[in-house]
Amino acid sequence: MPDDDADLGSSSGSASPGAGVNARRVVTRLAEAECLELLADGGMGRLVFTSRYGPTALPVMYKIDEGSIVAGTWDPVFDEDLRTGIADADFQVAVEADQIDPQARQGWVVLARGAAHHLDTEAERAPVIDASLEPWIAEVPAHYIRVTPTTMFGIHVRQA
Repeated sequence: MPDDDADLGSSSGSASPGAGVNARRVVTRLAEAECLELLADGGMGRLVFTSRYGPTALPVMYKIDEGSIVAGTWDPVFDEDLRTGIADADFQVAVEADQIDPQARQGWVVLARGAAHHLDTEAERAPVIDASLEPWIAEVPAHYIRVTPTTMFGIHVRQA
């Protein structure tokens, strides 16, 4: 079976069965343009990186801005872990976003990899201010990271 159309119709698994649980499912690999289209409205995702504590997946709000992903973070500890300490050297990260319906056992996942560029100046932050990326806690300062994808991977799982 080709990599782009794997059969996920097996009824094994620990999720509680929903309507159509025994229906045959297929997984389709998404092109980069399809991945960007799924991410276009922004939302919640995860910024994935290796921190001083090991592998870390930090929940973030994100939006697409001129072909790159801008994530709003709010934890200064992780901000430190996302800096190399070398001028003009960016940390390699991944941004993951998904929309999954566990009852229907279908949905999509997108994983974009690239360098984490901190938006430290007002000019860099201007396009994303008021873009719903602000921290949910009023006292916490916003910090923005731009990830320009160098690779992008996505899949869509659906009933056949």
